[in-house]
Amino acid sequence: MKETVRIGWGSAYADDNLDPAEDLAQFGRLDALCFDALAERTLALAQIRRRHDPLQGYDLRLDEFGRRFLPYAAQGLKLVTNMGAANPMAAAHRLSQIAQEMGLGTVRIAAVTGDDVTDAILALDPLLDENGRALSQMPGKPVCANAYIGAEPLVQALNQGADVVVGGRIADPSLGLAVLRHGFGWSDTDWNRLGQGIVVGHVLECGTHVTGGNFADPPYRVVPHLDRLGMPLAEVKGDGSAIIGKLDSSGGMVTTETVKAQLVYEIHNPAQYFTPDVTADFCGVEVLPIGPDRVMVVGGRGTARPQTLKVLVGIDEGWHAEAEISFAGPGAYERARLSQQILLQRVEHYDRQDVAEVRCDLIGINAIFGPASPQPASFPEDVRVRLAAHTWHQDTAERLTREVEWQYFGPSGGGGVRRRVTPRLAMYSTRIDAQAVRPRVAFIG
Repeated sequence: MKETVRIGWGSAYADDNLDPAEDLAQFGRLDALCFDALAERTLALAQIRRRHDPLQGYDLRLDEFGRRFLPYAAQGLKLVTNMGAANPMAAAHRLSQIAQEMGLGTVRIAAVTGDDVTDAILALDPLLDENGRALSQMPGKPVCANAYIGAEPLVQALNQGADVVVGGRIADPSLGLAVLRHGFGWSDTDWNRLGQGIVVGHVLECGTHVTGGNFADPPYRVVPHLDRLGMPLAEVKGDGSAIIGKLDSSGGMVTTETVKAQLVYEIHNPAQYFTPDVTADFCGVEVLPIGPDRVMVVGGRGTARPQTLKVLVGIDEGWHAEAEISFAGPGAYERARLSQQILLQRVEHYDRQDVAEVRCDLIGINAIFGPASPQPASFPEDVRVRLAAHTWHQDTAERLTREVEWQYFGPSGGGGVRRRVTPRLAMYSTRIDAQAVRPRVAFIG
């Protein structure tokens, strides 16, 4: 067992900048580098890709990930990621192929599967958290269901010698917890250590959030060198206490304030933060400065894991239409308002029966708060109109985007139209008995 485990965090979402991750791989003296690449939207998009091609559905940048980081895995750096998204087995096969092409055939790659619980969810017909309706009562067709799984199968893979572990809907902090359990030999019922491990994983999971990326708010909170913002790393002891830091050469900062801001991020009840591994208790966590860009985090605790797991259910809800047009110069605001009025009137007149939901915003004026937005104190001379709609019919979606294009001949001076029609795979949440989810580990190559 190790005395200290050094974990670096390589990404916080699917399209994150991988340059700071490679800096960590090269200079961080790490035992493991974790890459979180999934959110509800990301998983939905991955499921859409898999529906079109059964060999796809993994992260779009998997090839770049493999070519940049497999050489470090060959040198002993463990890579742990959920970049398998909707198709972790295909992702593992692709990484194995890349390893062979690069002459790195000795790298052991493991796929973690079992988060796909579509058949079980269809049989259960559960209530959905967002609206309390049974799945069978939803107007769209359920096409996928993925449970949030924890660290256990990743630990099994690492204990069996995996250099790279790629899974699907693995809970974000569980990626880091798996590395700690493997490094220290923690039991899966050592609740307090597991709780502290989740604290560490949670602090790291959003990447540059904890190095100042989501913290900068000038002039109140100033973060240095955001142009070369670095990813975080953690030096963790066997009791779970951790020093959060970054490379000295990278930009940003790690302070008690940045750590605290991330600690409470996306936490509902800090006394009962439910994860697949443990019910973590953040209430006793201490955040202590110990040096420049070095902050100690201790005091996390935990109790038994929940008996159910969260499940994301994807439902085919037709099509999403989106288009924009700009107005500029004197009177731009008034012309944009007129365009907004025309578009809504035409949707009401021509497409009312086919449109489930529509909104038309003036970006920069009321696109976030809608009707609650205050009237601008002065009238801007650069306004962009955005129409977005949900429809069950692709031809209707295409027509709605053309409505915006036709505004070239509406109020004077419209320009810069962009149109987009995409499948709408809506994601809802429910729960499933944890005993019904059976993750599996498969070595590839």
